[in-house]
Amino acid sequence: MPRGMRKVCAIATVLAAVAVPRVLSADTGAALHVRVQVSARTSLRVSSETLTFTVTDPDTPATAAVEFTASARVAPGSRVVLTVEPLGVPGLTGPADADARITFTGDGNGTRTGELTSSGAAIGARWQGSGVHEGRLTFSLRASAPGVYHVPVQLLLTTP
Repeated sequence: MPRGMRKVCAIATVLAAVAVPRVLSADTGAALHVRVQVSARTSLRVSSETLTFTVTDPDTPATAAVEFTASARVAPGSRVVLTVEPLGVPGLTGPADADARITFTGDGNGTRTGELTSSGAAIGARWQGSGVHEGRLTFSLRASAPGVYHVPVQLLLTTP
């Protein structure tokens, strides 16, 4: 590099070193407004979609359990609801038992107690905000006729 060019580069370097800190240290204020919209996202894993009950004595309820892992990413303060709905009447291997009644209890944070009916979904659990929740719903069937009952169910995780 020619000598004159080196001198120009050296002067430019010194000027940059002196001028840049003054520009950077100047008190300038600026407001930054950020708006974040969180899109709701859910994930649900269940151990079974069919409840299988073996009734041996009409005076003793038969039980079946469904374990679940529910994950949700929602806006702060939003609700997350796990519903359970029978997809038909309790069916005995053979004819259905019209007197059959299915109730459930929950084990885990936010789980509830309820009854499955043909009129719609029951709330199995409810939470506030994002997170991962694990639990179990234990179903009890009282039926007047002994036998094996299969009840398909749908568990659904929503953010109303």
